[in-house]
Amino acid sequence: MALGLFKKDAENEKPEENFIELDQSNSEIKQRVNVRIEDLEDYRDVETVQRIVREGNIVLLKIKSLREKNIGELKRAVQKLRKGSIAMNGDIVGVDDNFLILCPQFARVFREGPKE
Repeated sequence: MALGLFKKDAENEKPEENFIELDQSNSEIKQRVNVRIEDLEDYRDVETVQRIVREGNIVLLKIKSLREKNIGELKRAVQKLRKGSIAMNGDIVGVDDNFLILCPQFARVFREGPKE
């Protein structure tokens, strides 16, 4: 009999509808980050790459062709890219012998410490 009492109470009650209204006018708009793959074929391409990074893009930079042409010019280009990254609080890292990754100030390359 006791179970019947609970059943009658449940039948008499109307289910409550719980809604939460979201204010979308103040919500942050998430922006996508573009990852661009560029070739560094000449020292003059450094300016273009720096402009792309300043615009907020992450750049995977192929350096193989310039390395094969002129290693001295590649060293100058990498030095200029490094100084530019430091100036805009970005990040730069070499990957293998063929790529550099350049990040704007809001992104960092994770560098794992030595494993012990």
